[in-house]
Amino acid sequence: MGERLQNFIDGRFVPAQGAGVFEVISPVTGEQVALAPVSETGDVEAAFAAASGAFATWKAVTPSQRQKHLLALADAVEAHADELVEAQHRNTGQPRAIIAAEEVAAGADQLRFFAGAARMLEGRAAAEYMEGHTSYVRREPVGVIAQITPWNFPLMMAIWKIGPALAAGNTVVLKPSETTPESTLVLARLAGEIFPAGVVNVVLGDASTGALLSQHPSAVMVSLTGSVRAGEAVASQAGLKRTHLELGGKAPAVVFGDVDLGATAKALVEFGTFNAGQDCTALTRVLVEDAVHDELVEHLVAAAQATVTGEADEAKNDYGPLNNARHFASVKARVESLPQHARIVTGGRAVQGSAGFFFEPTIITGVKQSDAIVQEETFGPVITVQSFSSEQEALELANGVDYALASSVWTTDGARGLRFTRDLDFGCVWVNTHLLLVAEMPHGGFKSSGHGKDLSGYAVEEYTRVKHVMHALGA
Repeated sequence: MGERLQNFIDGRFVPAQGAGVFEVISPVTGEQVALAPVSETGDVEAAFAAASGAFATWKAVTPSQRQKHLLALADAVEAHADELVEAQHRNTGQPRAIIAAEEVAAGADQLRFFAGAARMLEGRAAAEYMEGHTSYVRREPVGVIAQITPWNFPLMMAIWKIGPALAAGNTVVLKPSETTPESTLVLARLAGEIFPAGVVNVVLGDASTGALLSQHPSAVMVSLTGSVRAGEAVASQAGLKRTHLELGGKAPAVVFGDVDLGATAKALVEFGTFNAGQDCTALTRVLVEDAVHDELVEHLVAAAQATVTGEADEAKNDYGPLNNARHFASVKARVESLPQHARIVTGGRAVQGSAGFFFEPTIITGVKQSDAIVQEETFGPVITVQSFSSEQEALELANGVDYALASSVWTTDGARGLRFTRDLDFGCVWVNTHLLLVAEMPHGGFKSSGHGKDLSGYAVEEYTRVKHVMHALGA
């Protein structure tokens, strides 16, 4: 049956007041690994009461003290790496080595960055902008933050949420995805051993619980990473509250014929299938100069066919399963409903002989810009290929979707690379690489990909408010 999970409120685990529960299913085996509550109004009220009470004192803690707390949490994450990896693997099926490197180690590093950023808030210099008066800017914490995280990188997304919020002096009520709650609960327990009670609170539940968070009058800001549909719901529920929305992507890679096509194809497939393509920045659309289209496709097929998934020994896998049965069915249906002009040149099926939600690395050619597979987020290990004959056409194809989170250009022409970093309409542009992130640089998109920045000092600023103070100097 698996463990019955509890909420983490006011520094301790407590059973949910609501009677509803849902099964947490391993995407590797399809079997239940835990039972989690569907938190209701009473649970959410208790969490916000704890966060509101803690904010009264946490907001006054000095930046150096907030830094010490975050550094201690980073150390705790590293010290409990094995526990965090196992908790997340139960829920996601990701290869353990990938969780350890990409979420635990990277998460500890990001917490250490936010610890430093707590002491580096910026504002205009105090000066006499009006004769006889001195003005300056105060950056203050916003208050109690409602946060909702997705299932694709549960631990990392929780760190991206709580790190900058706590660094700025806020308190949080966070709801993880109903399919992947366990690593977040471990993180909450570790935080509860370091931070004052009520600073970090986690409530479990589904979309109905998320709506209670977004609508709660004590929440002065709502931060969500999720789908466009989820973002639209949160924006409606939040009303006049501040929102921070990271809502997915449909990232293009613009490939010119002057690159090493074999090496480039291997990289494109790696960046398109990492985490089974369940990444908002995943490389999903290859746009290639028409003169080398066929050659690049041959290399893409070879690279995809060399990519391993679905093995019983998860250490052999380059990526794990899709997260849940509903999403598995969605990816499968999207690939099976391609228009007649599209051609699957490799993949396109569930991995045979596996009990879990594994899907083959898939390359699709012959697509048109208006096709759903080009325009809509698939969130699986699926890459489409289109050709172009000019830089202008390449930009039109790349920018011709509603999403604007991430993109890349592959060329040895430095001037061309600079032009594309200027003209690609995405929040992040990589040149001759893709998907890589560092704590010091911002992550976030435009258009339907939402607004607001994760990572970097900009993320900490997202969780602050700006107050102008003016003093009359007197006679």
